[in-house]
Amino acid sequence: REYNVPVQRVPVERINKVTRKNHQGVIAFMAAVDYYHVDDIVPALYDEGINPLVVVLDGVTDVRNFGAIARTCECAGVNCIVIPERNSVSVNADAVKTSAGALNYLPVCRERNLVKAVQYLRDSGFKVMGASEKTDLNYTKADFTGPVAIVLGAEDTGISTDVLKLCDTLVAIPEFGQINSLNVSVAGGIMIYEVVRQRLNDGQNVNS
Repeated sequence: REYNVPVQRVPVERINKVTRKNHQGVIAFMAAVDYYHVDDIVPALYDEGINPLVVVLDGVTDVRNFGAIARTCECAGVNCIVIPERNSVSVNADAVKTSAGALNYLPVCRERNLVKAVQYLRDSGFKVMGASEKTDLNYTKADFTGPVAIVLGAEDTGISTDVLKLCDTLVAIPEFGQINSLNVSVAGGIMIYEVVRQRLNDGQNVNS
């Protein structure tokens, strides 16, 4: 706890399901990547003259979705992904594999308090844009040309209430089918490449 390592007490039977080795009642899961904090990443981006693009994942827990989002982020020049410590994906070897190696290059910021991290982004000049069904604003009508943080929520519950309150703008991706349920990694890809499209049309060198 002194080093902010999340601790969870579970029945010994659950540990036995994870490993049959002599665990002595304790096991640890090691991250497959190094973690950062947004207040370390953002100042460096501004110092380099980069117009930053950050993706915030609020409650995304599926490893394959996370890996797919990371893959898109790296290809599109996203500067970092932000996730919370709890109620979030485990960034493990499967995530790295699904990302096609993107997580070896893309910084992941793991924050104890996601609300404070998003507030920090706002205070640092980012426009916080949430993907939500609670709006009629088409995502193509929003302005993504400046510093932007795209927030993607859990597929079942969406963006959490406290983070939703910090969004400067909510945007929706139009859907015309019967199920109205885009996969979060697909929704993320659509949003991310809209940023790329707008910035290229604005004459910007993406990721700079």
